[in-house]
Amino acid sequence: MNPLHRRARRRVAGTAAVLAALAAAVLAGPAAPIPAAANAPGDAGTPAAPVTVFAENFENGQGARPTLLTDYTGAPPVHETYTADPAWLRYCNGYVTSRAAPGTEPAGSNCGAAAWSTVKNLAATLGTWSGADPATNHAVTAYTQSDPGAGKVQLETAEPIPLTAADRFLTFSVDVAATSCWATHPLLSFYLLDGQTARPTSTSPIDACAHPGAVVDGVSVGTYASNGSVLFSGSSAGIRLVNDQASGYGNDGAFDNVRLLDATPQLDLGFSPATVPVGAPATLTFTLTNTAELAAKNGWSFTTRLPPGLRLAAGATTTTCGNGTLTVGSGNTLAVGGDLAAGQPSCTVTADVTSVAGGSYRLCAADVTDRVGVDPPGCASVTFTAPVFDARADAARAVTPPLVLGPIAPSAHSCTTEPGTDGHGVADSLLGGLGSLGLLTTDASGAVASDGARTASAHAGIAGVSLLGGLVTADAVDTAARATSALTPTGPGPVVVRGASVLTGLRVAGVAIAADPAPNTTVSVPLVGSVVLNEQRSVAGGRGITVNALHITLLTGVHITLGSATAALLTGTEPCPAG
Repeated sequence: MNPLHRRARRRVAGTAAVLAALAAAVLAGPAAPIPAAANAPGDAGTPAAPVTVFAENFENGQGARPTLLTDYTGAPPVHETYTADPAWLRYCNGYVTSRAAPGTEPAGSNCGAAAWSTVKNLAATLGTWSGADPATNHAVTAYTQSDPGAGKVQLETAEPIPLTAADRFLTFSVDVAATSCWATHPLLSFYLLDGQTARPTSTSPIDACAHPGAVVDGVSVGTYASNGSVLFSGSSAGIRLVNDQASGYGNDGAFDNVRLLDATPQLDLGFSPATVPVGAPATLTFTLTNTAELAAKNGWSFTTRLPPGLRLAAGATTTTCGNGTLTVGSGNTLAVGGDLAAGQPSCTVTADVTSVAGGSYRLCAADVTDRVGVDPPGCASVTFTAPVFDARADAARAVTPPLVLGPIAPSAHSCTTEPGTDGHGVADSLLGGLGSLGLLTTDASGAVASDGARTASAHAGIAGVSLLGGLVTADAVDTAARATSALTPTGPGPVVVRGASVLTGLRVAGVAIAADPAPNTTVSVPLVGSVVLNEQRSVAGGRGITVNALHITLLTGVHITLGSATAALLTGTEPCPAG
């Protein structure tokens, strides 16, 4: 500030124009150094601190003697040096100094004793704010004794700062102190240098006078993060700090703890509900969680490949992300992209997925590729529960107390949600002293159709039957049982069961029997027992059926069963076999 202006300041105190509200985040209270720790998967929606890529506290090699900014060299391993516009290197501007500096201003600084004392106090106030020693804390100071002009560079890195990864969101944080706030205010804007291209990281400048974190001994002070960011693809970056204030009438301040931050959002995956019937939808949610400075993150994207068997369900994609999109690609891939607005802690993109096959499906970081401006997620899984197949068949079995014969040629596809088939055959069989049987065949299967319908089926057949000395004979006996459930938009539908027996050339005690008797037809044989034809009974609460072609019961307590088939579709909580 030119001393000639000091009286005029009293006449215009409080008349400075009100600036637009600063969108950059202001940390309340003294700010601790930002830790080098980023968001981690599993805490979706809760921003964590960004990672410090580079930090400059202007303490390397500094003692009591003031140093012009262009003569300062930062700490290893970067050993950064800095440049500035000449307007910010003269007239009491551009000194790295502390309260411990001599009471007399540097020769040629054009400060004056009062201004130099204020400059030192600004550095001390920044030390108080950051938790450093206010007596020795150094900062880059300015007490403008001449109009600098708008848009002049107050600090710029001379050499690019190496980065460890590409396609990251970078932003800035800085501690700022401002005095003479009743006059014009310092207006600080950060830019990221991509080669010779300067890319802004804020939509509005930092104005510590208008938005102080605290006021200490009349000095407005705070820690400020840019409200924007740059999606940076290069291997190194530079920093430029521009003061947009043209006037030297006021415009007095200092800055310290310049930080280049990796503020890349964290991606999390989630399924809801985590368990759902096959065919029903589960919501897959992609959550993008911002970092704690809440700068805007525009243009992030990634691709994820759904596991085989998992696919998008009918229904619209929803999003709370600006310009959020989800596009289906080849090979069961989803391309997702969008923006995070300044001040937005997180946003989501959701889509419904489903499967016609039971089982668990898992998405992890390895399934997320082509990440741009996104940190990899953890894992998420969803389980689709399917009806359990219970299909069983056997050709014959007998109970002759105390002996049990058979089952003969049993087949089973049971207690599994996976499709499959089992089958067996026996050329001839003697059923103890009860008679003889010709060719015996059985099969049992579980199948899933292309539309997701599930069918359990079982079959038993015998060619040539002669039992009890010719009391019961048949040319062929065939039995079938079937249980089917169609797939609906909310999961498996009701189970429909069917059973049938075909008894070719059947004679009981010399009496011919129709080939397709009604279920549970009983033929009595006086003084011998009874024969139940096409015996059918419900199992598993109506979700299955057991069919026996012939069930012979003798008065002696002997039981003979020919051609038995069971088919059922069970819930995962029911006992298997069904009955």
